[in-house]
Amino acid sequence: MKSKKKTNKEEIKEEVLQEEMIQETETPQTEEIEAKDKDETTEDWQQKCHDLNDKNLRLMAEFDNYRKRTLKEKADLIKNAGERIFSDMLPLVDDFERALEAMDSAEDVAAVKEGVDLIYNKVISFLNSNGVKSIPTENEVFNVDMHEAVTTFPAPSEDMKGKIIDCTTKGYTLNDKVIRFAKVVVGE
Repeated sequence: MKSKKKTNKEEIKEEVLQEEMIQETETPQTEEIEAKDKDETTEDWQQKCHDLNDKNLRLMAEFDNYRKRTLKEKADLIKNAGERIFSDMLPLVDDFERALEAMDSAEDVAAVKEGVDLIYNKVISFLNSNGVKSIPTENEVFNVDMHEAVTTFPAPSEDMKGKIIDCTTKGYTLNDKVIRFAKVVVGE
């Protein structure tokens, strides 16, 4: 029986030694594998970081180009905004030139006056079509948002107090924004 026990003990020792040898041989390999995984993970993160930095840089450049383009377009719009209005005004200038020529050779003052009235109506129509309207002043209540009081004058009647008696210069609005205040005389 003793020989069996030795055998068992020897077998157990051999098994323990084998396990230790296996652990010793596996440990360096496992560490190498883990180190390799860490290196790959680090490389992956570095690549992802590089990609994100590249995308960010491209996005910033794209936004900068967009900003420059819109600023240029806005500057062009501001620079050329009045082009259409001025080109539409040229026929009115032509009409005035023809009227001036007609005044030199015209003997009928009524015909010249009629021609000037037609040109005036054309100008007013042009202004209205472009959103410019005159500010009403006749018998209107004085409004500081639309009118500028040049002076005050004693009101001819009690109901004219605080109202506009006379307009010295017409005022105009462009799309409901005052571009020139009406200069008026107010009754006190």
